[in-house]
Parts: sequence; C-alpha cells; structure tokens
Amino acid sequence: MITNKKLNQKIGLIGFPMDLGADRRGVDMGPSAIRYANLQEKLEHLGYKVTDFGDIDIQISETQRIKNTSLKYLPEIEKTSKILAGKVETLLNKNYFPLIIGGDHSTAIGSIAGISNYCRKKNKTLGIVWIDAHADMNTESTTPSGNIHGMPLAVALGLGNKRLTHINGFSPKVKVENVALIGIRDVDFLESKNIKDMNLTVHTMTEIDKLGIHRIIAKVLSDFKNKVDYIHISFDMDGIDPDFAEGVGTPVPGGLTYRESQLLMEMVADCGCMNSLEILEVNPILDNKNKTAYLATELIVSALGKNTLYN
Repeated sequence: MITNKKLNQKIGLIGFPMDLGADRRGVDMGPSAIRYANLQEKLEHLGYKVTDFGDIDIQISETQRIKNTSLKYLPEIEKTSKILAGKVETLLNKNYFPLIIGGDHSTAIGSIAGISNYCRKKNKTLGIVWIDAHADMNTESTTPSGNIHGMPLAVALGLGNKRLTHINGFSPKVKVENVALIGIRDVDFLESKNIKDMNLTVHTMTEIDKLGIHRIIAKVLSDFKNKVDYIHISFDMDGIDPDFAEGVGTPVPGGLTYRESQLLMEMVADCGCMNSLEILEVNPILDNKNKTAYLATELIVSALGKNTLYN
C-alpha cells in the first residue's frame, strides 16, 4: 500500500554533480553515491516508473579561473544552471516528477528556475519548502566566502547578481510569502539582514526543539495547500545532525534527528502535495560506508510514499 497520491506517476531522475558552489570538494560525487544506495530499485519497488536521465556535464574547478572572488565560478554555474533549468522544465512538460540529486545547494538555482518557468506558463503558484542548516540568503555583497552555494534561495527571491536571478528572463522565481525554511541554525551576520528585510518564514532548530517537527511541518503544508498550486522540496542533507548524516558538505551540530527528518518526509507523503524534490550536499569523501547517501535515499522514498507496515 502506498499512501502517496503519485503512485502512477513516472519519475525523471537528474544528477547535478556540482561542487563549484563551495570550497570543500566532494559533493560532486553525491549523485553517484545516492544512485549506489539503490535509489532507483527502491522507487521501482514502490511502483514508480523511473527514468534516469544521467548527470549534467560540469567542468571541474581545475579547468577554470576565479574572476570574481565574491561570486566564485559564476560563468560555469550560470551555464549549467540554465541547462538544468531547461531539463527540469522539459520533464514537467512530459508529466515526469522531477527528482534532482546533487551536488551542492547551488543546484537549486537551476532547478527552481526551471520549475518556476513551468509554473509561470501554467498559471500555477510555486511554493518552496527549504530544509537546511543554512538559510542560503547571501548575495555577492554579503557573502563572507564568495561561495554561491550560500546564495540560491536569495537568487530565487530575486536578490543578487542578475546573471543568476534572471535565468529564463524573469525574477523573482518565487514570492517570499510562499517560502518556508526549516532546520536553520547557522546564519551569517549580514545574511540575517536579508532574511529580516524580506520577512521570510524561518523555523529554526530552536523552534523545532520547542514545538516539535510534527507541528511545524503540518502548519507549513497546511498553509501551502491553501495558497500555492505547486510545492517543491529542497532538502540539504546538512539540515540533519552530523551524528546521523556526517557525509555532507558543511556539517553543523544540532540538526534534525533521524526520526525527525523521516517524520517530516512521511508527512510530505501523507499530504500528497509535493510536485518535485531535490536532495543535495551528500559528500562521500566525508562519509562512513555511504551512510549519508543511504539516508538520503530513505528520505526520498519516504517522501514518495514508503510506509512502515506495507513497504
């Protein structure tokens, strides 16, 4: 028995082996690690038809020069984000459920650009649930590192360099009132001003500790069901505590537990309202026997309908 309403939907899998958005190497191997964790087999066991469209080709850092230290590797990230945006939009037009595996969180620049363009043409309102240790709300004027993986949500909301914000020719990609951040616990000083100025909905780990993940995700999904037509989940694996997911790009103590992250995704499945999903920032170099990739796979299948009694 699968409770998720998308049982008969076909899934289009895209790998985006991007590690140019961060200084630490290794997340470019995340898509391979997640595939190795039997992702396709587990999804097919649930009854889905899965087509793996492979990885988008991305040039490694050794073949490039950093021309702007506040926007490292901008040309390649811009180019490949446009490619990803086009592929995601094509999947949606062909009635696939887009499942994107990364790669660092700059992946979301392209995926959200494609999803937003699709929603715009179909007169659908986009909502984004952003699960992460970080808010990813930096711009080139606030970033302490120049790493673009700390900017994708700002880009989606129209903040930052136009080469990123205006992919597909328009900005913003999503309205601020249709975004919810969950699990946040590490925010840069200047970045926090962007968050406050935009009045973003942010559920920090402190709030999760006080209220519980069940109450928070239930409220987010209930609110979204009343005001958006399309829900995209962007899940950075560093949203989970390193005790359970040590193989991530930028681990931060004090995150979601194994059960909290599973419950979150199980409630997404129960809602039956998710339209696309990306799982990002798995770093096999820092992992132990591919445990984080296996957890990422478990979370994907939980969000797509796996339940304890029948699967």
